[in-house]
This record gives sequence, structure tokens and C-alpha cells, in this order.
Amino acid sequence: MRLDELDRRIVAHLLEDGRASYAQIGDRVGLSAPAVKRGVDRLRAEGVITGFAAVVEPAALGWGAEAFIEIFCTGATSPEEIYSSIRNHPEVVAAYTVSGDASALVHVRVRDIQHLEQTLERLRREENITATKTAIVLSRLIGRPTDTPARPTEPARTP
Repeated sequence: MRLDELDRRIVAHLLEDGRASYAQIGDRVGLSAPAVKRGVDRLRAEGVITGFAAVVEPAALGWGAEAFIEIFCTGATSPEEIYSSIRNHPEVVAAYTVSGDASALVHVRVRDIQHLEQTLERLRREENITATKTAIVLSRLIGRPTDTPARPTEPARTP
């Protein structure tokens, strides 16, 4: 799946405003609305665009705090087993297998610190989770609407 510069520009505009019309995107990238629609349809068919969603302020939904939890599991626990242990915890908004000592890194959103403590207690009761290490988020510095950097093909530049 290889994206050209035009594809990247279409995707960037959709990330900026997922409700933009094909005509609005076309005006920005120099294409007609039908050409943008064909491009978006192709990007969806190729699995580049996997869906559309509303981006909502977590606090508006009652989530006043968030944390990242390193999960440590027994032995060689598979990603599927870790997924089974965490999938039914509604506070978990993302989870990743990672390198290093931890088995996984879990992002949770909770009402408050008391709710975080309750969530940790429930996670620790899962039979394959032996320990956790938690970092509470104090402030969000960057919150892009996607899991990938804006320009993944270009390395970061330092002054």
C-alpha cells in the first residue's frame, strides 16, 4: 500500500475535518469532487482509510483522568491472551504489546483517581496479570486524531 503525495493530502484533509465534503477537499488539493470521491473509495478499498469517527473531548463523557499502565504477565503470554484479559474493561481505550520488561502498555480513561484505583484492582485480578506500573497523565501535549505521525515518511528534524 503505497501513497502518493495527492493521497497524503486527501488523508491529511480528512484527518483535519472528517466531515469535509469531497468538493471542499477537492478545492484544497486541486481535484474535482468526483475525483476526490474515487480517491477516497480507493483508499478505503485498500485499507488505508479504515473508518470515520467523531473525535470527542473525553471530559465531556465524564472521563476526568487518564493513565498509561504497563502490564506484566506470567511467562510467555500471547497477545491474544493479553487481549482477552483487558478487552472487557471499558476504561481501556487502547492497548499495545511492547518491547522491554512489560508485556503490554494499556491506555485507560477514568472518571477520577478513585476510579483508576478500582480499574487497577480489576486488572490485577486477571489470572495472567502479575503486576502493573502506572503513569498518570498530567497534561496532553499533543493529541493528533490518528495513531500515526502527520508525515511518517520524513524523519523528525532537530534544530
